[in-house]
Amino acid sequence: VQLQASGGGLVQAGDSLRLSCAAPGRTFSSYVMGWFRQAPGTERQFVAQISRSASRTRYAPSVNGRFTISRDNTKNTVYLQMNSLKFEDTAVYYCAGGPDTTDLRNNYYDSKAYDYWGQGTLVTVSS
Repeated sequence: VQLQASGGGLVQAGDSLRLSCAAPGRTFSSYVMGWFRQAPGTERQFVAQISRSASRTRYAPSVNGRFTISRDNTKNTVYLQMNSLKFEDTAVYYCAGGPDTTDLRNNYYDSKAYDYWGQGTLVTVSS
């Protein structure tokens, strides 16, 4: 499964940005999807996860209340709406996905639990 992330850019602190991740193919609705991010010199960090039907979402404490993950299974796309952006949100953002397994549900914060990855899109927040 090839994931294609887009929507990154340069914004000011306090602005909003929406990332998209397209996953062409007929199996998108069977995958749990997530977003991670990686700032220079740091490890890849969990941001958010959404279940197949969007009935369950999870967020990292650092983005909870500011970011919203959603999906449109008719468009094979997952989104990350980012509001009230901060300088520390600057990173390359990656979308990820995998089959709905107990391992992925329990280890939603672990990048190793995901099978598929997009190429990343850069978000830069100026202070």
